[in-house]
Amino acid sequence: MPLVRIDLQHGKDAGYRRKLGDVVYEALVATANVPQDDRFQIIAEHDPENFLFDRHYLGIDRSDEFVVIQITFNTGRTLDQKKALYKAIAEGLHEALGLRLEDAFINLVEVPKENWSFGNGIAQYA
Repeated sequence: MPLVRIDLQHGKDAGYRRKLGDVVYEALVATANVPQDDRFQIIAEHDPENFLFDRHYLGIDRSDEFVVIQITFNTGRTLDQKKALYKAIAEGLHEALGLRLEDAFINLVEVPKENWSFGNGIAQYA
């Protein structure tokens, strides 16, 4: 039940954006116990003046290829699962798209199961 938001600078084609989503989805299934077909993603491009980030925070050199990936999902994953997810996403994006590891910014937001409605105005997991 993750909701994935992927943000990047404007200029990538639809195939690149789709591959970003594919890699994140595959990593979630492989490392974070996300079921098959549980794919909800929003991919947004931004003009550089509306996509601000520090290029050197924590000694990590970021480029214009910088991508923000925010994943909202249920609480309950272990620290090891989260670390495996970060690694799978960053390495998967590097392998599939040539994205530098330094340019993959990942943020997890954990919520209780009752905070979801997948349709019909019903809290399916409450």
